[in-house]
Amino acid sequence: MADQYVSIRNLNFILHEVLNISSLSKFDYYKDYDKDSWDMALQAAKDIGDKHLFPSYRIMDKEKAYFKDGKVWTHPALKEGIRAIAEGGWISSHQSYEDGGQQMPSTMVNAAQVIWYAANANISSHAFLTQGAANLIYSFGSKELQDSYLGQLTSGAWQGTMALTEPDAGSSLSDLTSSAEEQGDGTYKILGQKIYISGGDTLAVDNVVHLTLARIKGAPDGTRGISLFVVPKFRSENGDLVGNDVITAGIYGKMGQKGYVATHLMMGENENCHGYLVGEPNKGLSYMFQMMNEARIGTGLLAAGTASAAYYASLQYANERVQGRLPSQKNPLSPPIKIIEHADVKRMLLYQRAIVEGSIGFLMFCSRLSDVASVGSGQEKTDANNLFEILTPIAKSYPAEWGNFSVSQAMQTLGGAGYTDDFPIEQMYRDIRVNAIYEGTTGIHGLDLLGRKVVSGNGISFKLFIEAIQKTAARATGDHGKKLAQLLLYEAKSLHECTLHLTGLAAKEGPDVFLADATLYLEYFALVTIGWQWLEQCIAAEKGLEQTGSSSDKDFYQGKIQTARFYFHYEIPKTRSRHMTLMGNEKITLETKKEEIQ
Repeated sequence: MADQYVSIRNLNFILHEVLNISSLSKFDYYKDYDKDSWDMALQAAKDIGDKHLFPSYRIMDKEKAYFKDGKVWTHPALKEGIRAIAEGGWISSHQSYEDGGQQMPSTMVNAAQVIWYAANANISSHAFLTQGAANLIYSFGSKELQDSYLGQLTSGAWQGTMALTEPDAGSSLSDLTSSAEEQGDGTYKILGQKIYISGGDTLAVDNVVHLTLARIKGAPDGTRGISLFVVPKFRSENGDLVGNDVITAGIYGKMGQKGYVATHLMMGENENCHGYLVGEPNKGLSYMFQMMNEARIGTGLLAAGTASAAYYASLQYANERVQGRLPSQKNPLSPPIKIIEHADVKRMLLYQRAIVEGSIGFLMFCSRLSDVASVGSGQEKTDANNLFEILTPIAKSYPAEWGNFSVSQAMQTLGGAGYTDDFPIEQMYRDIRVNAIYEGTTGIHGLDLLGRKVVSGNGISFKLFIEAIQKTAARATGDHGKKLAQLLLYEAKSLHECTLHLTGLAAKEGPDVFLADATLYLEYFALVTIGWQWLEQCIAAEKGLEQTGSSSDKDFYQGKIQTARFYFHYEIPKTRSRHMTLMGNEKITLETKKEEIQ
């Protein structure tokens, strides 16, 4: 079931008709990426998904990874899939031509990731953790580190990871206890434990390279004293790989993503773990934020991909399953209809499409901002960076949180069949849940959005956000677009009012009151943000509808407009409850005593 797991037509619409993505070629670094390049890249990515990823998605769940005799055993498809992505040049794609890369826009890489995460995130997640690790070494590592590690990582022979979390230091990295002691030969002795390390060990690769945060002895307390190290499972000595005292204590039994391991690592238990400093001492957290931000966008892409696969599985089922009659059909002898004809099933499918395509459109928009911030100049570069910063918490959290609801509706579309393992939805429902936890829980991103991003630089990023919405609304000329633009402007004004109210509380009543309901603020902000993106898609669809003579294109564009209308009339009204709560004077969560919730 579910031969289709993603829509290339939708990706092409977003990239070309909404974002005019070929315009990135105006930047010298991306000058070789015209429309044909984009189309060929998407097709190449889809071919990898079809051949090397999608066929093994369900079997990797049933034949899950396991830990035995100190080794992590994964499905054979993992090695094949990683190599297929690597051989296509995707892991090294960001790097310059001079360094063996393709100078590829991150938007192109992320569009490919949507495809691969929809096909099989168990495999593609491994490859893009490696890309993130390689990018860190490429950006901040010495030439010696680059020469020693980049070739092996980008070829897919070695796996890369991000090793932050510890037993007593999760999101609170200032409590990190892993230590590093200089040995006098340019290396450091590493001692500590890391937990929940995604892709932390597997026999599918020859080595695993952990980009690890640790504190050099004598360094300042808190986050100011954290450094970044390359800590491989095997280190090189005289041209040979030898054990580096990085021991896998076990893997975690997980609700989903059973082909994508999470490990508990012990480093330096035998006082023989060597680490190699990346960049300067005590700047590790600032370096790691590059990989963390990439991983946050990646988590949004992963969630959107999984929700996409669930949507197409439920759409296929709705087009095949015959059940019941319309309420107006009173004759019990009349033939039953396909369930896609029922209004409530249409509602569930429109809901999924609104979340999936809204998320993908938004993630591609954020990716384009990232590209401009990376290679642009002047005010354009500054504005892109500021807007990207405030949108990153939404890019991670909206697909992750609302993706859960989307896959739930996919399961509901199938009814009882959706709850069985005869169909893939139950696996997708388990797989997607962790994305709201990966790379900082939603609560952490709420604090980041309201406590940092909204107020930083005297609110410059928030101002750019509101102005961007106003500019989009001003471009709406079609009948539906103009109506939705007015609704969006009202929502932006209400969000602005709420933001001023909350920042006023920060001055009057302090940070505890200001940030008590930061997660609700994130939800409010996210609903408005995705509405903005749906208005962008509606404007492009109305333009396309005017210009096309193709019946299939007309159906596609009309479907976009209907989904945009659905979002504004079914999802946007949910902002009212967030607005009412955030504007109220109740302090229920702060005033509740711990004894009252026992």
